[in-house]
Amino acid sequence: METTGGRTCDLCGYSTSSTRNLRTHIRIHTGEKPYHCGSCDYSCTTARSLKTHFYTHTGEKPYQCVSCDYSCTTASSLKTHSFTHTGEKPHQCGSCDYSCTTAKDLRTHSYTHTGEKPYQCVSCDYSCTQVGQLKTHSYTHTGEKPHQCGTCDYSCTTATDLKTHSYTHTGEKPRQCGSCGYSCTRAKDLKTHSYTHSGVKPYKCGSCDYSCNTSGHLKTHSYTHTGEKPFQCGSCDYSSSRANNLKTHMKTHKK
Repeated sequence: METTGGRTCDLCGYSTSSTRNLRTHIRIHTGEKPYHCGSCDYSCTTARSLKTHFYTHTGEKPYQCVSCDYSCTTASSLKTHSFTHTGEKPHQCGSCDYSCTTAKDLRTHSYTHTGEKPYQCVSCDYSCTQVGQLKTHSYTHTGEKPHQCGTCDYSCTTATDLKTHSYTHTGEKPRQCGSCGYSCTRAKDLKTHSYTHSGVKPYKCGSCDYSCNTSGHLKTHSYTHTGEKPFQCGSCDYSSSRANNLKTHMKTHKK
C-alpha cells in the first residue's frame, strides 16, 4: 500500500519510506528466509543477519570497545556494552523511575506494571516474563540438567546454581553483610541474614499473627494449625513437625 511519503504493510500497518525495508518486513508474515548459511542450516530474512551469523563459524568479533578488551559481533551489542563505562541507562520506564540499558530489559520490566506473562509452557499452565525463565522451567518436564560441574558429578538447571555450587569447591563466600562479618554463597541467604539486623519478619501466617524471617520457619509453624507431622521415623511410628525433633528422636534407637 502506498501512503503519503511512505509505504505501509497491508497485514499489520507497519509503515516505512523504503521499499526494501517493507519487503524485508513482509517476510515476518510470510516466513520467508531467503538468506542461507553455507556452513549450517541457518537461514534468515536479511543479508546483515546472515553476516552476523557467519561470526559463529569464524569466531570473529569485529566490534571492539575502545575502553576495555571487550569485543562482539554487532554494533548494537557494542553500544549496549558502552553503557557499562558511561553509566547511561537510556531506556526509561513511562510508569516509574526505572531505567536500563536495553529495550529488551525495559520490555521485561514493563510486565511488572501490566501483569503480562507472555511466555507460556506448552506442557502445563506455567507462564513467565522471560524466555530464559521458560527454558529453565522446561527442565522440570524433561529432567535435563545441562549445567555440569567440572570438579564433581553435580549438575543443575541454571548457570547461577552451578556458580553457587562451585563455591563448595573453592570455599568462597562472596556475599558479604555490610553490618557484620557474616558472609555466604547465596544472595537469598544474605537477604535472610539481613533480617537479623533490620528486625523485618516478612513471612506472615494467614491463620494467626505469627511472623518470621524465612519461608521454612513459616511452613513449620503452619503445622501447629494443620496438625501435620511430616517427619517420620523409619524405625517406629514416631512423627514430628520439625526435622530437628526427629533427629533427636533417632538417637533413642542408637542406644
